Amino acid sequence: MTDYVVVGILIILIVIGIRSSVKHFKGEGSCCGGGSSVKVKRKKLKQVVKQRTVVIEGMTCEHCKARVESRLNELDGVSAKVNLKRKIAAVSMEKDVEDEVIKRAIENAGYEVVEVR
Repeated sequence: MTDYVVVGILIILIVIGIRSSVKHFKGEGSCCGGGSSVKVKRKKLKQVVKQRTVVIEGMTCEHCKARVESRLNELDGVSAKVNLKRKIAAVSMEKDVEDEVIKRAIENAGYEVVEVR
């Protein structure tokens, strides 16, 4: 009888582990201390004069997305929207901001910039 109880507990733990792993790999889990409840303050630009697409590695969840957007939106004259599935940030600027400044903001948030286009 004890064996059945132990096996039952193990099965329950395995099912719970699989369910959270699936959420994590779909980007719905809270892999880095956040979750989808993180709100990003949207930034409206007066006039867009330049746009860049930044390819980013290391983002796995909504918290990662929000973190990158927040760091980019903190830059003066920059507004960003991150696409988690495509691993890119669409960056709009109302003044000329060097690619290195954008790259540094993302890397300081803990992610790797693969390319700035």
